[in-house]
Amino acid sequence: MALLLHLKTVSKLRGRGDRIAKVTFRGQSFYSRVLENCEDVADFAETFRWQVASSIDSNEMLEIQIFNYSKVFSNKLIGTFRMVLQKVVEEGHVEVTDMLIDDNNAIIQTSLCVEVRYQATDGTVGSWDDGDFLGDESLHEEEKDSQETDGLLPGSRPSSRPPGEKSFRSKGRQKTKGGRDGEHKAGRSVFSAMKLGKNRPHKEEPQRQDEPAVLEMENLDRLAIRLGDGLDPDSMSLASVTALTTNVSNKRSKPDIKMEPSAGRPMDYQVSVTVIEARQLVGLNMDPVVCVEVGDDKKFTSMKESTNCPYYNEYFVFDFHVSPDVMFDKIIKISVIHSKNLLRSGTLVGSFKMDVGTVYSQPEHQFHHKWAILSDPDDISAGLKGYVKCDVAVMGKGDNIKTPHKANETDEDDIEGNLLLPEGVPPERQWARFYVKIYRAEGLPRMNTSLMANMKKAFIGENKDLVDPYVQVFFAGQKGKTSVQKSSYEPLWNEQVVFTDLFPPLCKRMKVQIRDSDKVNDVAIGTHFIDLRKISNDGDKGFLPTLGPAWVNMYGSTRNYTLLDEHQDLNEGLGEGVSFRARLMLGLAVEILDTSNPELTSSTEVQVEQATPVSESCVGKMEEFFLFGALLEASMIDRKNGDKPITFEVTIGNYGNEVDGLSRPQRPRPRPRKEPGDEEEVDLIQKSSDDETDEGGDLPSVSSSPPMRPQITDRNYFHLPYLERKPCIYIKSWWPDQRRRLYNANIVDHIADKLEEGLNDVQEMIKTEKSYPERRLRGVLEELSCGCYRFLSLADKDQGHWSRTRLDRERLKSCMRELESMGQQAKTLRAQVKWHTVRDKLRLCQNFLHKLRFLADEPQHSVPDVFIWMMSNNKRIAYARVPSKDLLFSTVEEELGKDCAKVKTLFLKLPGKRGFGSAGWTVQAKLELYLWLGLSKQCKDFLCGLPCGFEEVRAAQGPGLHAFPPISLLYTKKQAFQLRAHMYQARSLFAADSSGLSDPFARVFFINQSQCTEVLNETLCPTWDQMLVFDNLELYGEAHELRDDPPIIVIEIYDQDTMGKADFIGRTFAKPLVKMADEAYCPPRFPPQLEYYQIYRGNATAGDLLAAFELLQIGPAGKADLPPINGPVDVDRGPIMPVPMGIRPVLSKYRIEVLFWGLRDLKRVNLAQVDRPRVDIECAGKGVQSSLIHNYKKNPNFNTLVKWFEVDLPENELLHPPLNIRVVDCRAFGRYTLVGSHTVSSLRRFIYRPPDRSAPSWNTSGEVVVNMEPEVPVKKLETVVKLDATSDAVIKVDVADEEKERKKKKKKGSSEEPEEEETDESMLDWWSKYFASIDTMKEQLRQQEASGTDLEEKEEMDNTEGLKGPMKGKEKARAAKEERKKRTQSPGPGQGSEAPEKKKPKIDELKVYPKELESEFDSFEDWLHTFNLLRGKTGDDEDGATEEERIVGRFKGSLCVYKVPLPEDVSREAGYDPTYGMFQGIPSNDPINVLVRVYVVRATDLHPADINGKADPYIAIRLGKTDIRDKENYISKQLNPVFGKSFDIEASFPMESLLTVAVYDWDLVGTDDLIGETKIDLENRFYSKHRATCGIAQTYSTHGYNIWRDPTKPSQILTRLCKEGKVDGPHFGPPGRVKVSNRVFTGPSEIEDENGQRKPTEEHVALLALRYWEDIPRVGCRLVPEHVETRPLLNPDKPGIEQGRLELWVDMFPMDMPAPGTPLDISPRKPKKYELRVIVWNTDEVVLEDDDFFTGEKSSDIFVRGWLKGQQEDKQDTDVHYHSLTGEGNFNWRYLFPFDYLAAEEKIVISKKESMFSWDETEYKIPARLTLQIWDADHFSADDFLGAIELDLNRFPRGAKTAKQCSMEMATGELDVPLVSIFKQKRVKGWWPLLARNENDEFELTGKVEAELHLLTAEEAEKNPVGLARNEPDPLEKPNRPDTAFVWFLNPLKSIKYLICTRYKWLIIKIVLALLGLLMLALFLYSLPGYMVKKLLGA
Repeated sequence: MALLLHLKTVSKLRGRGDRIAKVTFRGQSFYSRVLENCEDVADFAETFRWQVASSIDSNEMLEIQIFNYSKVFSNKLIGTFRMVLQKVVEEGHVEVTDMLIDDNNAIIQTSLCVEVRYQATDGTVGSWDDGDFLGDESLHEEEKDSQETDGLLPGSRPSSRPPGEKSFRSKGRQKTKGGRDGEHKAGRSVFSAMKLGKNRPHKEEPQRQDEPAVLEMENLDRLAIRLGDGLDPDSMSLASVTALTTNVSNKRSKPDIKMEPSAGRPMDYQVSVTVIEARQLVGLNMDPVVCVEVGDDKKFTSMKESTNCPYYNEYFVFDFHVSPDVMFDKIIKISVIHSKNLLRSGTLVGSFKMDVGTVYSQPEHQFHHKWAILSDPDDISAGLKGYVKCDVAVMGKGDNIKTPHKANETDEDDIEGNLLLPEGVPPERQWARFYVKIYRAEGLPRMNTSLMANMKKAFIGENKDLVDPYVQVFFAGQKGKTSVQKSSYEPLWNEQVVFTDLFPPLCKRMKVQIRDSDKVNDVAIGTHFIDLRKISNDGDKGFLPTLGPAWVNMYGSTRNYTLLDEHQDLNEGLGEGVSFRARLMLGLAVEILDTSNPELTSSTEVQVEQATPVSESCVGKMEEFFLFGALLEASMIDRKNGDKPITFEVTIGNYGNEVDGLSRPQRPRPRPRKEPGDEEEVDLIQKSSDDETDEGGDLPSVSSSPPMRPQITDRNYFHLPYLERKPCIYIKSWWPDQRRRLYNANIVDHIADKLEEGLNDVQEMIKTEKSYPERRLRGVLEELSCGCYRFLSLADKDQGHWSRTRLDRERLKSCMRELESMGQQAKTLRAQVKWHTVRDKLRLCQNFLHKLRFLADEPQHSVPDVFIWMMSNNKRIAYARVPSKDLLFSTVEEELGKDCAKVKTLFLKLPGKRGFGSAGWTVQAKLELYLWLGLSKQCKDFLCGLPCGFEEVRAAQGPGLHAFPPISLLYTKKQAFQLRAHMYQARSLFAADSSGLSDPFARVFFINQSQCTEVLNETLCPTWDQMLVFDNLELYGEAHELRDDPPIIVIEIYDQDTMGKADFIGRTFAKPLVKMADEAYCPPRFPPQLEYYQIYRGNATAGDLLAAFELLQIGPAGKADLPPINGPVDVDRGPIMPVPMGIRPVLSKYRIEVLFWGLRDLKRVNLAQVDRPRVDIECAGKGVQSSLIHNYKKNPNFNTLVKWFEVDLPENELLHPPLNIRVVDCRAFGRYTLVGSHTVSSLRRFIYRPPDRSAPSWNTSGEVVVNMEPEVPVKKLETVVKLDATSDAVIKVDVADEEKERKKKKKKGSSEEPEEEETDESMLDWWSKYFASIDTMKEQLRQQEASGTDLEEKEEMDNTEGLKGPMKGKEKARAAKEERKKRTQSPGPGQGSEAPEKKKPKIDELKVYPKELESEFDSFEDWLHTFNLLRGKTGDDEDGATEEERIVGRFKGSLCVYKVPLPEDVSREAGYDPTYGMFQGIPSNDPINVLVRVYVVRATDLHPADINGKADPYIAIRLGKTDIRDKENYISKQLNPVFGKSFDIEASFPMESLLTVAVYDWDLVGTDDLIGETKIDLENRFYSKHRATCGIAQTYSTHGYNIWRDPTKPSQILTRLCKEGKVDGPHFGPPGRVKVSNRVFTGPSEIEDENGQRKPTEEHVALLALRYWEDIPRVGCRLVPEHVETRPLLNPDKPGIEQGRLELWVDMFPMDMPAPGTPLDISPRKPKKYELRVIVWNTDEVVLEDDDFFTGEKSSDIFVRGWLKGQQEDKQDTDVHYHSLTGEGNFNWRYLFPFDYLAAEEKIVISKKESMFSWDETEYKIPARLTLQIWDADHFSADDFLGAIELDLNRFPRGAKTAKQCSMEMATGELDVPLVSIFKQKRVKGWWPLLARNENDEFELTGKVEAELHLLTAEEAEKNPVGLARNEPDPLEKPNRPDTAFVWFLNPLKSIKYLICTRYKWLIIKIVLALLGLLMLALFLYSLPGYMVKKLLGA
């Protein structure tokens, strides 16, 4: 029953404003959405719905109020409209337009238009006639593609319905003007096709061949249109296929198939960290060590002396075996420590930490070559302390990590661009404080035995709470704890724990634990994890982490206290809690620190301080909640629990927990007063009838069912005979009212569930190849966008609620933003979904799903989860846990919990670890349980969802009073049914016996009956073909409800054992198709079709079941009305009834041809070797046997190759039965033993499909010319141009011209190009080729990534740009393609990458595959397939064998399946040999001798095998009886060894065909350990059409580094291929041209021999034809090029985890052919010996450090120190320039640095012993860097470091010509100085700046040095020797130093003279001049009188 109101418009409003409407009926109000800025008309167009429990009275009122909406103040009423519902009740439908009245009841001008309809229960009122609500307002969208719809909605079919239902069809298909569909009737679809197992639609009618396969569904399902959602029956989208739509009668919720708890089970993990180098470490002249810490394990690198940029390249591996939760919370900490040694721990420079989960969530689970920023946790104001470059990877079992090829140093020098931070984290992270506020806890369990307490009580007389709680918080590797509150079940702390860390933190979770303090050891009471991603948002409108104050609930083990709790792990937060433990009120806030503030405490220690208490009401008003449950069925009770009476207990929090709840909330809860203003307080929707007087007293809760003895169902299971009397439970409890949180989560969950189901449909449709999956996807996207918009209108309701926390508000905002944008994107995507893009768009939709699930998870809890326990003998046996939000009632349908007021099927499981493994698979009990949870004041509705037809039984409560909830329900209506289970077959079952097979039978359970199929022995794919009939089934409830919601059927599959009980294989569920007595048994619904149901075993899938189920009502006439059962057809099967005709699949005749090739690697059976094996093939009951192998040791191949058999298979390929391959060993006296078996689960890949002869590749008319360009530029990407037969592709390049050009250039010798760019052929070797190829590969990968990201960005753009016309998207895609083409086509001679490309010398390349060759060429199974034979039980997680260990051998062969009349043209072909059938032209399988040549290049990232974190690897090779161990050539202490070796082995196929290449670790003492191995099947390679025997090179040459390795020349290979493939050709001639079939290849026709003579040859063009062989019509396929493959190394002890990689390739040469030449020399390049001569001439502007003792003047005693390899090895010092007063120093001092250098890797190679105890020298490779430092020499104290510069010899700034031009910017890279390489320039002289860091961590210039670098090879150095320092030969002259450079006490006079001279020189000169002046004056004055007298007297 429902009342619907459609509010259309409100008109003649005054002014302009935001309008909102409020509609009220029976005290329950709804608000409309807010219409912003509307003027005189408000167009609401919204529908409101009230579920009505009792009939509407004709004088009830409906009220509509219109308000002006205000965000800040309260809304202002405009007017009200009240309507009496009399007319509505009579007519069922009224449309009204009327004026409103204001507060004073005066009529105002404003009028409103509404439509009201009412639908009563009996269907009497309100037939849904055409003028339904889906008027024009709701059809917003124009129809996109009308013609598609027409094919989609077939005309309506009449279907018989019971009268109470609404039928729902489309009438006619007339198009209205807008191209919309005709009026659709919108009811709510009643019928639910919910199928469990694989969600699939019912096949409503057998498909006719001529019409397209439309989704076979009834219209009513397809158009399950929600009323009022304004959903448009979309033009091309389908609504739900598995119409689990919003059905009125959908009274059952979906059960969960997966049983076993996955969390908490330990797994293998490996964390690998490579520390490469550190840069810019803060500190002077330090000796850094890097410490890597994962969890509690620490490992250290070696110490590097006296450097701020140490280079380590050390690799560390940490192995763990823990559960994922524990693993991902472990912290990885990388710290740099200064001067650590044995005695002292050193000082911390800085550290960096992140949790393992962050790394694991990265793409590929790794960070590669990234820089970690170091910061000092003790000094947060200091800023960064340096960088460490490292690789961090985390591997779980089965993850394989793609290691990017080691790139050159240059790419990653950009530190800022390669920081070790996840995507989206800003590089500049700030310090922040995290305040975790702990307020109080409630409901703690007792944690002590009561014995002590009773004694205490007896002595002291006080009764104490038995728990001493405190709270401990873990975050980012630190922990803090609150004080202990003694003896309190309700402790009050009001404390806060403060953490200081960088923000955003790289640790995702915070762990909050309540612990019990104990004298012996503290134990956890409960644990809660706070996921920081859920309580913050990093978007631009995001918010910092915030939480609460809010309650969080903690779950864990059961509450009874035992000394040793077996479930203690659950309290630590591992695994799913099985009981409520406590709840904790906490809050969290984050404050970003201003580190410049001087008052800030700079340490990051955890602090605990008092927090301000919060009022109790801030977490929400306490409300009384009511939980009601009814047990409708309890079956499948495990027989272990069958002897004692059983009761079921339901608890919510501690309420209802009779046994061990104990610590009840002591505070009496107030009954909430009814306040007049609260609308919700009014009794909802149901007017109290007189007999239900709500009593005033509190109800006693009834939380458990009465005990009852179970009855036997079958030998495994029991059931409780509830029959028609169903027990009920009800509990009242008090919780803060935070329902809004749960409602919002429910809305999002509903959207997500619908989306998930829709996506499953689409995947299913794609998998089963149904037509139009894109329409379904469009429907899904449409539902999604509507759901998102619905959320926006609903979630914004209780905006002003006072108990909402900041997180509530922020989360709501961000959810609304997210969903709004998701709605937009869904709309946009919907328009882009086309048939060919379905798969890509499906992936994008999966992202939506993840996001929705993430948003739905509410971090702040409110009502705790509900637990249902099965108790036997007062012991807790098994439980189920239901989240309370799923049960929560709301009057708004979207907010309703998904299991509220529905019958839920629950499977109870064992608690904790007991539920792991096999114990977890068996069902302890299956419950059909009805649950309802809501506020007590809403509880009139609590029975609304129960199946109808019952009477309530109330408990008496005194005279004449009844308790309000019933204690049981008595069902009066029951229906009789018959169930027919058509069990056809199962496939890919689980192997339960040691033979590797099972003896399966199925058990079908329905209500309280069960039946079994027969047992089929020794098969994994049983075809039972059996119908099980269950008679006399009694189902309680209304007939029509049972039709739509029948109970579910449980099917369990077991393995029959002769001894003991049957083993469980797996379980699945199904829902039967129901036929009521008054329906006809005819199409479209009947007979039902077979469907696949996925079988689950725990969480793993364990096969599929093909079956159909129908439930037929037995009418009044008894069974006579049921469709007849035809008795057994084949008498030999006894009373077993087969599946009837209409249901079993249609069969037709097929022939299966089997190619028997051979058997390989058979292991022993029962200790006896297999000697005479045979293969049996069986499919659908028919089969064939191979010939017998008479002596497996001598020749394991079969002598008869092809046999066939005919068999009847279903027409539908999806229903094809599996094919079984079994190998038996024929022993003496006719005994057979099974060796192993293999099941081919799908025959599809072996079905023969005749080739399409009209395809272009078959067209052999016309010629296609392919030219070879002789110069292949280095960076050429292998874009092989696919040529059609009709196109004419010619690429011409004239060789001669290019040669001339090149010579011209050489003559010019332009100054830009140094000579040595023209590579000398004799200089090149195989490694040149290898390194050039690796560069190409890296370039390719980079471009792939680039183009990949381009495409993704484009996609994103397309999605966000909205619908700007679909054309744009297409154009964009085309543009992207063009761009990519441009990028991938090789830059030819004159285009593209001009400058850099010319410089690259031209080197022939090979192909480097970053993975195994097999993965590139489809395992070489082009005609010969390998089937692994298995024996033994299938492994489960903990005990059984893994797939690898079960393999007992391999069968090689192939299959071909085709319908019997074979097409004529096949058998008519030339040379058709009928004995080979479809396998024409296969080689003979006689033994053949082969020379196998294995080239091992190098290994990378080996797993360390020694304690020192290194390994001493060597190669071991096994093939048949040959076992080569290259032990003496082990490589010491190296995890990336270069082997460079080739091994020749003679083998004979087929006996020796599995090659094992292993890497062992050499040990001085004891046996050598296996690091890892890789296995290669050589036989498949040898016989493959891809010709993997010897890779085809790019060019043909007869000498030099690129010599042709194959003994057969290209022309011979080509001739042989043409002959084998029956291809016309090869026709050579004229020179430089060859024709094969219709392809013509042209190219060079001459070749140079080693003397430079040119000879004519056909090999070049033949090779070109081979390289383009895949374009040859009919027979073409890719031939394996010359290559190096990269294979992962695996170790059987650590299955699934890669132990490193090995680069190698294998050549094979048959011995009956000409012998190959000598193997290629790939021995590692020896480093070249060089000598670097460095002359330090002068220094200038060196900072002055010392103060003179006497005079106080500044000076420095300068010397220069330099080294190349490392400070210990070869540091050299100049002499000291004493007492430099100006910072100038003169040295003329020469250093000599001899070193070994590998040019290809740009590394210096050093060999040295690691320590005095080392056995041998270890080889290190370090970058070539020269370090120059200036020091101030001190006599008594340590020398002072002044400054340094480090020059990378491959690229360093060119020195300045004079000291003046030399500036600091040269070294920091701010100045653009040309970079030079000493290896090219050979001699460089100039001035370089020396830098050091000042107190503020900034660089400053501390001096300049003039130096000359001169590089010579060892030979040149020998011819031209020079002396060290200033010694002979070629001595340097002594520097001209001032005399004061001597110490003053050796020569005091000189010093004084110097002092006086330098210091007082000017002063003295001035004084002297002044004295002279004075003297002159004095003399003048003195002689003046005499002179004047003389003059006067005239003398």
